[in-house]
Amino acid sequence: MTEENITRLHINGKEIILIGTAHVSRQSAEQVKEVIERERPDSVCVELDEQRYKSITEGDKWKEMDIFQVIKEKKASFLLMNLAISSFQKRMAKELGIQAGQEMIQGIESAKDVGADLVLADRNIQITFSRIWNGVGFTGKAKLLMQIILSIFSNESISEEELEKLKSQDMLDAMLKDFTDNFPRLKVPLIDERDQYLSQKIKEAPGDKVVAVLGAAHVPGITKVIEKDHNLEEITKVPPKSKVPKIIGWSIPAVILALIVYTFIANPQAGLQQTISWILWNGSFSAIGAAIAFGHPLTILTAFIAAPITSLNPLLAAGWFAGFVQAYIRRPSVQDFETLSEDVFSVKGFWSNKVSRILLIVVLANLGSSLGTFIGGADVIRLFIENI
Repeated sequence: MTEENITRLHINGKEIILIGTAHVSRQSAEQVKEVIERERPDSVCVELDEQRYKSITEGDKWKEMDIFQVIKEKKASFLLMNLAISSFQKRMAKELGIQAGQEMIQGIESAKDVGADLVLADRNIQITFSRIWNGVGFTGKAKLLMQIILSIFSNESISEEELEKLKSQDMLDAMLKDFTDNFPRLKVPLIDERDQYLSQKIKEAPGDKVVAVLGAAHVPGITKVIEKDHNLEEITKVPPKSKVPKIIGWSIPAVILALIVYTFIANPQAGLQQTISWILWNGSFSAIGAAIAFGHPLTILTAFIAAPITSLNPLLAAGWFAGFVQAYIRRPSVQDFETLSEDVFSVKGFWSNKVSRILLIVVLANLGSSLGTFIGGADVIRLFIENI
């Protein structure tokens, strides 16, 4: 039997039915319901992990978030990226009058209706992001963030017909297509490893008939690898952090301090110039980052004061201090947490909601401080060379 977006496989005596979906498509949700009700499988696998399953079934628990704890645990960037991606999907879903992830919700509901076992078949999203993040390098991280932000803040509308064309891609993969063209290594943790993980979980699902609800980008890969056995433990390891960034992170401040101290001894006037240059470049760029995020004047001042000091200690970051001050002065209300998932639909919402503004302050102040470190460091070296 041939049906659009349906792939039937027979593996180890099991019949496996893969449904390739678009993640914000009404037609996909309807097809999921129809196929599960018709096939009445023993198991239904959905492309969700425990975290996303809870998010879908229990709603976004933004009200329970402790913004101070988020900053302290260095999760501001990760949370901001999650909010941004969520905003992109929800904006498209809202435009089409449907719920984001409706096909997964439908899979969960239909599994319950026909008495099938529900299998959460995807790898933990944080492990996937960690394996992506650790594999692309500093330049890659910057381009990845920029690509996501540009995709989110695009005002381009999309019709349901155009959306159906995205069935050849997972939603996140579609957003990152240009990036994966430039950085092929991203495809491994984002698509290939998840194909292996999904195929193994689908193959191990209880019963003789299994329906799997998947982003369509995964169907070709799963079809190729499902007959092989895959070591799930191997592809769920979070790679150890490279020592190179840590070495560079400590080396740059050590060199800068050494140059300033040496110059002070040889030429106090030039040493003073170096110190002022370091403070102004670091402080100014970090303060500009906090100002772009519409931080309170005291927040901007904190970023300016903290950046020249934190840039000399890789264990600290100017954005954390600026974020703490902003959170203390402009403490988010319950309403800010309740409306967060709606506010992030737009650029204006990102900046007006007190929660997302704090996250922006942390990220942008840190980015400004990093830029100031490179420029300020270069100027310290210039003054050293000119005065030795």
